[in-house]
Amino acid sequence: MRVAGAAKLVVAVAVFLLTFYVISQVFEIKMDASLGNLFARSALDSAARYAQAYFYSPEATKPPRYKCGISKSCPEKHFAFKMASGAANVVGPKICLEDNVLMSGVKNNVGRGINVALVNGKTGEVLDTKYFDMWGGDVAPFIEFLKNIPDGTVVLMATYDDGATKLTDEARRLIAELGSTSITSLGFRDNWVFCGGKGIKTKSPFEQHIKNNKDTNKYEGWPEVVEMEGCIPQKQD
Repeated sequence: MRVAGAAKLVVAVAVFLLTFYVISQVFEIKMDASLGNLFARSALDSAARYAQAYFYSPEATKPPRYKCGISKSCPEKHFAFKMASGAANVVGPKICLEDNVLMSGVKNNVGRGINVALVNGKTGEVLDTKYFDMWGGDVAPFIEFLKNIPDGTVVLMATYDDGATKLTDEARRLIAELGSTSITSLGFRDNWVFCGGKGIKTKSPFEQHIKNNKDTNKYEGWPEVVEMEGCIPQKQD
């Protein structure tokens, strides 16, 4: 719309100058050369400034936005994701996949402990979202949940407040089988985000872990928020 307006202005100026030239020739109008040049320059400068205002406007130079707000676009047959752990015991975690926020405080579906989103590895369809209280809750339902995850499922996890106190060796082993490396050392009030899959043959590259350390904690009693983004390969038949 604005490009068309700039083009029309340039054309209008050119037509005006051509018309003025023809009239001056027909009626032998004597115009001081410097005044004519000044007039022409002024008109062309106005057109240039109009075009520059468009091409260098904040709107025109605004960087592209990618799914979930990640820093680059994902290749074909990949799911874009971005996630963040909770902030202390105040702000809940957030999990986004393909520009769809699966879990967040705004959606009111997160809670203390380990927050989990399950996604179909082929279609990207959300299968389930749950959180398990690892401070005051029971680990048994979490273990049962982990055992029943179908093969080929993408699993996204994020801690909030404390995600480790009630974890047992069995629960840690089941999470490690999803591709986690850090789960064996996850401690009280550590911040942790992880993306793996049921049936994965290798360790997942998508994992971030910050230890709870009173000397380095950003918040009183909790480390800083840990964030992660990336592109998950779509499961092929």
